Amino acid sequence: MEFKVNSKELEKLLTKIIPAVPTRTPMSILENFLFEIKDGSLTINATDLEISMKSSINIVSEENVSIVVPAKLTHDILKSLGDTTVYFEITQNGKLNLKTDNGEYSISYLDAQEFPEIPTFPTNADDIYEITMNGLELKYALDITSFAMSKEEMRPAMMGTYLQFESEGLRFVATDGHRLVNLLKKNVKADISDQYVIPEKAISVLQKILDEKDIKIFLSKTHMSFKLNDIELITRLIGQKYPDYKSVIPLENEFDLKLKTKDIHTAIKRMMLFSSTSSTKRVKFAITENNLEISAEDIDMGNSGKESVMCEYNGNPIEIGFNSQYVNDILSHLTSEKEIIFKLHSATKAVIIVPSESKENQELMMLVMPVRLNN
Repeated sequence: MEFKVNSKELEKLLTKIIPAVPTRTPMSILENFLFEIKDGSLTINATDLEISMKSSINIVSEENVSIVVPAKLTHDILKSLGDTTVYFEITQNGKLNLKTDNGEYSISYLDAQEFPEIPTFPTNADDIYEITMNGLELKYALDITSFAMSKEEMRPAMMGTYLQFESEGLRFVATDGHRLVNLLKKNVKADISDQYVIPEKAISVLQKILDEKDIKIFLSKTHMSFKLNDIELITRLIGQKYPDYKSVIPLENEFDLKLKTKDIHTAIKRMMLFSSTSSTKRVKFAITENNLEISAEDIDMGNSGKESVMCEYNGNPIEIGFNSQYVNDILSHLTSEKEIIFKLHSATKAVIIVPSESKENQELMMLVMPVRLNN
């Protein structure tokens, strides 16, 4: 059978779908696209068995057929062709021939039955909810929280981002036990009181494809579906219960350290040059009235750095240590804030970091655990 399609249109579609194709997998069949031609539509599927993505394009075709084609090779060929019409011919001997005005290219395909079952959204379940959210708002929420997700497979629930629907709005939480991000979007309301944990792979793909258009989100107990323009992403949810993150948020942090975000961030990045070799990547904050001294020392190499940052502080003098990488990660996600506040209690209590000015319709709080200082 044969069909034709514009190379740019198809390449654009494959570019959106290919993030679901695993780069390393013991199941080599997953390194392919599933092409399904039915009733004048070409639907392209990709999956790593945790997430699946699909999108469709209209074509002129007399027959219905499904084949499995190598994802990277097919994508690279179309990307290299520029803007032209490509004629596809599916032969009986396992070859997919691509023809343009200037060339002919042949790639092998496999039978569609070899492709594993694609994760699908359980549309017949009773507990399905639907919400609509602006794509850029969702992208912001994922960007500012997801960096704090755990990488430790021993804690699978923390390897995702936690979504909780509350009466006040939609809450996004991520933590790895060392730092935590807690974001409440007050303008996202739904008649739901459930919690969901989205795995890291789905988060990273969404961050690439979200734009200013609204996105429809369908939620069930086991899966979540995101429909954006002509793309659908379906992900399995992490089934383990998310830890009680509220229990680690201190209530008595009464000392406020107010800083210009740019000043503290650039100082931390310089101190990282002297803290990178230690296992804790430790920097020391020595805080007194209106002065923050940040220092780091590489004892093995005999190198050290120290500098002062102007601040406003209303508490007792404190010396407290942090992992410089964790503080840098947090500050890297607060660069849009002119000033931030570190809320402290003592050298051993978790520290809360918040913007000095709240944005409309949201509450943002970050937390970092201190590390022990060698006195």
